[in-house]
Amino acid sequence: MPKPPDQRRELSAFLRSRRERTTPDQVGLPVTGRRRTPGLRREELALLAGISATWYTYLEQGRDIRVSEQVLDALATALRLDRHERGHLFQLAGHAPAADAAQPAPLAAEVA
Repeated sequence: MPKPPDQRRELSAFLRSRRERTTPDQVGLPVTGRRRTPGLRREELALLAGISATWYTYLEQGRDIRVSEQVLDALATALRLDRHERGHLFQLAGHAPAADAAQPAPLAAEVA
């Protein structure tokens, strides 16, 4: 089922804002002098997430494409999103939030 245009715009704005706040040195990329935009370039984020730059660009442009949970998880990890931001990303993309994938499983001693 296609996402409504407003939801695609919100997803686009959310991804862009999180990309712009993430600096290359935070994710282990070399700092290469002056940048025209703050934060990561689209190509850098796509590389970190293991997806094509073109496909990520389509996603950030708000095109009506279906994004998998694996791609959302890779983007959330690359952008270093916290649990709430990750859930919001999944919701905007039309998926149920991952069941606290970022949370480690409790140790057996903690359960007992």
